[in-house]
Amino acid sequence: MARKTDASQDTLLEFPCDYPVKVFGGNTPDFTRHVRDLLAPIIGVVADDAVDTRMSKGNRYLAVTIRFEATSKDQVDAVYEALTADTRVVMAL
Repeated sequence: MARKTDASQDTLLEFPCDYPVKVFGGNTPDFTRHVRDLLAPIIGVVADDAVDTRMSKGNRYLAVTIRFEATSKDQVDAVYEALTADTRVVMAL
């Protein structure tokens, strides 16, 4: 017999919760701003102290970590959908 599940059982997270997302892309001067602008419609304005950046060893890539208060699984899914659809994003974790 198939078991019914609802959306709240699809995740181990309890919402709202602090959620970090790490985004990798080319090391360009505007990549951090690009990621913030990309996510703003989904998570709201990102405070400066909620953003960390780290360059790759060869300085070719930039990792941008943004911490935000996730309110639902749908919101987290929308974040990853927006990031994976963007051509400047190499990877999102």
